[in-house]
Amino acid sequence: MKDKAIALQIAKAEVRNLNFYYDSFHALKNINLVVPEKRVTALIGPSGCGKTTLLRCFNRMHDLYPGNRYEGEILLDSIDILGKAIDPIEVRMRISMVFQKPNPFPKSVYENVAYGLRLRGVKKRSAIDEKIEQALREAALWDEVKDRLHDQAYNLSGGQQQRLCIARALVGNPEIILFDEPTSALDPIATSSIEGLMSDLKQHVTILIVTHSMQQAARFSDYTAFMYLGELLEFGSTSEVFTNPSNKRMEDYLNGRIG
Repeated sequence: MKDKAIALQIAKAEVRNLNFYYDSFHALKNINLVVPEKRVTALIGPSGCGKTTLLRCFNRMHDLYPGNRYEGEILLDSIDILGKAIDPIEVRMRISMVFQKPNPFPKSVYENVAYGLRLRGVKKRSAIDEKIEQALREAALWDEVKDRLHDQAYNLSGGQQQRLCIARALVGNPEIILFDEPTSALDPIATSSIEGLMSDLKQHVTILIVTHSMQQAARFSDYTAFMYLGELLEFGSTSEVFTNPSNKRMEDYLNGRIG
């Protein structure tokens, strides 16, 4: 795997010898991965290769289901977030997630974004108002909803709902945001808007995204990791991975022979 360009970047997170099991099924096999700080890293590969499984290890969503098991480490600023002494709730406050389909709460626009603040114990109304406006601006949604803050979130368009979910993820100032195919349910215009937003967000937050679209990964990610059957086979700068892959299966995937 290519690592010259990666070595020049500061690592925000690092996966070391990670194995993951759904009961007896060995889903991730000895994964090693560096996630550079304030960059977009894309996870690509055929369906069922382990992309989303790996993504969800970062905020320990697998803990919600019995029988799942981790081996190895995921270091966030040198702290193993898979350690038994680490509270998964604290991990999720540092690492937010945006899902494949927009999933706003059945609440107002305002209360959707305020939810994370209330969870953290923020009670001062002026502080909540300020944080909500900041998050909605960062999600490029403020101008569209500033006069609709108390409308139901379900009244927004699909693209607006997804940007609302991004604002909800941003409001707690996370260090990493995980995106699980965030544009797969959106039209091309909304997709372009979300991609542009993610390119802007990397100025102050680290992004890890799962995408089925090689074109999407090539358009705006800085680094790309290729997975196949639970293994990480290729990782490097996106331009190098796409133009000069060192792994035969990566080459076959790019040429449409697998996937």
